[in-house]
Amino acid sequence: MVAATSRLMHEFNYNDEQLAKRGLKRLNIDPKNFEMGWIMDFCAQGLRHIIIGLGGKMDGFMMASKFGIAVSSEVMAILSVTTSLADLKERLNNITVCYDKQGNPITTGDLEVGNAMTAWMLPSINPTLMQSVEKQPVFVHAGPFANIAVGQSSIIGDQVGLKLFDYHITESGFGADIGFEKFWNVKCRFSGLVPNVAVLTTTVRGLKHHGVNAGALPCPPGKPVPKEYFEATKENFKWLEDGVQNAVRHVRTIKKAGINPVVCINSFHFDTEEEHALIRRVCEAEGARVAVSRHWQYGGEGALEFADAVMDACKEKPNFKFLYPNELPLRQRVEIIAEQVYGADGVDFAPEALAKAKRFEADPR
Repeated sequence: MVAATSRLMHEFNYNDEQLAKRGLKRLNIDPKNFEMGWIMDFCAQGLRHIIIGLGGKMDGFMMASKFGIAVSSEVMAILSVTTSLADLKERLNNITVCYDKQGNPITTGDLEVGNAMTAWMLPSINPTLMQSVEKQPVFVHAGPFANIAVGQSSIIGDQVGLKLFDYHITESGFGADIGFEKFWNVKCRFSGLVPNVAVLTTTVRGLKHHGVNAGALPCPPGKPVPKEYFEATKENFKWLEDGVQNAVRHVRTIKKAGINPVVCINSFHFDTEEEHALIRRVCEAEGARVAVSRHWQYGGEGALEFADAVMDACKEKPNFKFLYPNELPLRQRVEIIAEQVYGADGVDFAPEALAKAKRFEADPR
C-alpha cells in the first residue's frame, strides 16, 4: 500500500514527460478501486475503513483505504502456500494491488515492488522450530485465516517435516469443512503432497451442541456452558444422538477426498463411556476409525490409542482425488463446494459478488 500510494503521487502530480524522466510509465491507476490496504497486528475495528492523504502533496493522495491484521494479509496467505524462494518471488510479484481506469488489474510487479518484497520476506520462509511440553519438535509457520484465506500452516514446514520425521502432522484451521476443504483442494494442489490420513477431532459437548433438532440448549460463545451439558441424562443423550450426525457429515466429506478418516474423541472427565460408545458406533458405521484420546487429562500417554489408530490408518494407501479440476470456472467451483461440502441446495450470487466473479474469470492469470 505504501508503494501504491507513492505511485499515486507520481501519477497525479507529474505529466508523462516528467514520469518518463523518472523511469516510470503512466499506469492510469483508479484511486477508487483498490484491493490492498495496510497491515499491522493491532485489533482496532475503527481502522478498517479510513481516509488517508488529508495533508499536502507530501502526505500522499487523498483516498479511501483500510487496515487489516497480519493473519488477514494476502502476504501471509502466500507464505503458507509457497513451495520455494522462486515461487515466493513469483507470487509476491503477482498480487493485485488495484485497478486502472479501464478495470484492468495492476500488480506489485507492475509497481516494481515485488522483488523488494521478496528480499524483505526472505527470512520468513524458514519455519520456527519449537517444542511441545513433552519435548516433541513442532514447526510454527504462517497463520492465515481460513474464512478469508487458506487457513493452513505452511507447505515449506510440511516439506521439512517430511524429511525429518517418521510421521508428520499438519493442521487445518476453521474445522473439518472450510479448513479441510481448503487443505484438500488448495494446499494439496499447490504442494503436490498426498495425505495418508485426515483426523476429525470432536468432543461429546460439541456434538451435543449440534443436537438442535433434539432440543439442545444454546451454548453461545462467551457465555457459561449450561450445566445440562455435563449431566448424564436421557434428554442430553438425545442431543448427542442427533448431533453426532454433524461428525458423520464431515467423515463423508473426508471420504470424498479419498483420504482415510480417523475420528478422535477428545475426552473430558465429565464424559461417559456410553457417550463415547455412541460416537464410536455411528462413525465406524461410516467407515472411519475411532479412538478415544485422553491427552487433555494425561498428556501424550493418554493419546496412545489415538496414535495407534492414526498409524494403523497410514498403512492403507489413500485414493486421493480433488473435488474439482483446476480449470473449472470460479462460479462452478463455488457451487460444487457449497453443495458437496456444505450441503447447500445451490448458490445465489449477490450482484457485487457476481460482478467480481466475472472479473476474476476473465483474468487470464
